[in-house]
Order: sequence, then C-alpha cells, then structure tokens
Amino acid sequence: MSLFLTIAVVHLVALLSPGPDFFFVSQTAVSRTRRQAMFGVVGITLGVMVWSALALAGLQLLLQRLAWLERLIAIAGGLYLAWMGVKMLRGALSKPSPPSAEQKPALQQGDSATLRAGLFTNLSNPKVVIYFGSVFSAFLGDRVSTGARWGLWTMVILETLLWFTLVAGVFALPAMRRGYLRLSRWIDGLAGAVFVLFGLHLIFAKRSV
Repeated sequence: MSLFLTIAVVHLVALLSPGPDFFFVSQTAVSRTRRQAMFGVVGITLGVMVWSALALAGLQLLLQRLAWLERLIAIAGGLYLAWMGVKMLRGALSKPSPPSAEQKPALQQGDSATLRAGLFTNLSNPKVVIYFGSVFSAFLGDRVSTGARWGLWTMVILETLLWFTLVAGVFALPAMRRGYLRLSRWIDGLAGAVFVLFGLHLIFAKRSV
C-alpha cells in the first residue's frame, strides 16, 4: 500500500508540473469545445499507457544501454513540439480583430485528429520518457509482483485521465471561453511560443553524462 501511495504522490507532482500536455489540453478546451478537449485527454492518456507499460517492461535498462536513443527521442520530440508551436503562432498572426464575445470557438480539426495530436504531444515529450525511465522505474524493484505492477499501471493511467479531465473542464468554462475570445490572438501566440521553446530546449539541451 505504501508503494501505491508513494507512486500516486510522485505521479501527481509530475502531472502538476506544467508541460506540453497541460498547455495542449488547456488551449484546446478554451479555444474549441470540451468534447474535443476530452479527445485530446484520451490521446495523452494513451501515450501515458505506452510509456508506463514500457517502464514496467524495463525502459530504464534500455535507456542505460542505448544512451543515443534517449537523445534521438529528444530531438524528434523537440522537432514535433516546435512544429506544433509554429502552427499555433501562424494561426494567431493570421487571426482578424478580436471576435464578438458571443461567437463560438471554431472547430479547427476533427475529434480523431485531436486525439492523435494529444497522443503525439505526449509521445514526443522526452521529459515523459525520462520520468518513466528513471523516477517511475526507480520504485519498481524485482520484489514487486506482477499483479502489483499492473495495479500501479492502472492507477497511473486513471490518475492521468482524471487530472487532465479536470483541466479540460476548468478551461472549458464559459468565463474562460469569454476571456479567450477577447484575447485569442495573444493566448494562441503565447501557447505557440511555449511549444516552440519546449521544442528548442529539447533539441539543444545538453545532457550531463
């Protein structure tokens, strides 16, 4: 029970740290619809399912033996996040003057596309790889039974789903939506800049040996 509680707290702290996943869900919820934001949440949760399963299968050992793989993932992920950021910046710059407060946010892409974007946002974030390959794996020793491992896997997935569902719900509130409609160009521009900075950091950051 103490192991479950420890990992639950550690994972919650990781979720509370703002990153690409958080910015993706919040920006989708405030600029589109709660439904589309939830498809993004499902995509992110699927990504966490993959990384946590790999951690249970020995991701830490793989990264230790293939140091170049972690760097390759960082560069590929950084390029994807920077590309998403550039798209957001271009969309913000091409927007007309602030729309009416009664105007509904436009649907920029379909539900399945939003799900894929959420999935790729999570999979392309090397910080998630490092977290599951080091911090998360550190708590999984040989003495942890198979049943306990899959119980931890289920707990992490549910915790991720619940947290980002809460984020989507908060940012989809009418008050948040009205604020977005007034400041949409600035908010989209800020989100795009954050994604570009995340991407550049992942591409050029040097890992200590």
